[in-house]
Amino acid sequence: MVKIGDIELSDFPLLLAPMEDVSDPPFRALCKEQGADVVYTEFISSEGLIRDAAKSVKKLDIYEKERPVGIQIFGANLESMLKTVEIVEKSNPDFIDINFGCPVKKVVSKGAGAGILKDIDLMVKLTEAMVKHTNLPITVKTRLGWDHDSIQIVEVAERLQDVGCKAIAIHGRTRAQMYKGEADWTPIADVKNNSRMHIPVFGNGDVNTPEKAMEMRDKYGLDGAMIGRASIGNPWFFKQVKHYFKTGEHLPEITIAERVEMARRHLQMEIEWKGVEIVGVMETRRHYTNYFKGIPHFKEYRLKMVTSDTAQGVYDVFDEVLEKFA
Repeated sequence: MVKIGDIELSDFPLLLAPMEDVSDPPFRALCKEQGADVVYTEFISSEGLIRDAAKSVKKLDIYEKERPVGIQIFGANLESMLKTVEIVEKSNPDFIDINFGCPVKKVVSKGAGAGILKDIDLMVKLTEAMVKHTNLPITVKTRLGWDHDSIQIVEVAERLQDVGCKAIAIHGRTRAQMYKGEADWTPIADVKNNSRMHIPVFGNGDVNTPEKAMEMRDKYGLDGAMIGRASIGNPWFFKQVKHYFKTGEHLPEITIAERVEMARRHLQMEIEWKGVEIVGVMETRRHYTNYFKGIPHFKEYRLKMVTSDTAQGVYDVFDEVLEKFA
């Protein structure tokens, strides 16, 4: 059994990665019901929370059915991060995750996200201060290093553990790689195989098939898989992986009717959460390409979905899709 602090998980938990503009409550709920063991919020700016920025505050919404859920925050200023912990605690997450891995320029340029990989001492100092500032478990998501020449993830992970970090998720790329090339899981396995490590070590990056998840578990010996892009428009991925683990076989392909039903529910939940129809409609658009991926001659229907400004308009397209493809 894998544990984050006192949170008991299955033997090889599947974690929904924190993804900006993707991992909101409706999407997390759908992934949870399809087998995700742990879910994370979108990453939230510490400076945005302190300024009470509406977008940052809205990201604190969590629901009982999502648990265990971690709220992920990023920042590089110690005082701001400690104030953020106090704000986040009020939402009562199961744990708080620190993003030390986001490679996006606007985050990195402020020394946050993967930018902190250039200052490991600060990374450790921030983690330690946050651990001391809350009774909630503190976890970390990071990358292998800033670039290929500065990879010291085994030492970094050990130092984070020593100051009280309760779990670490590692993306198998450096910041310099962004999302290019293949994720390298070998250094993550080196972290796990360090005899001094006793906290869970989760792997992230390129887990896009059930076979890859099994490889992460059996060949690399990691404690769990964090799944990001493979789940977008495909909340079923978690169920597919678990079925493969159990039987060695793939679940049947998702039918058109199932895809339409999931997309319909996603839109309904998004509107309900946002409270404004047009906002819910627009927030769900990015998922349609993925929900209906691989269907030949689908372009005109996708175009209608992403240009409709009303829920009814999108539902009508769903009905057309059922009529033509199901």
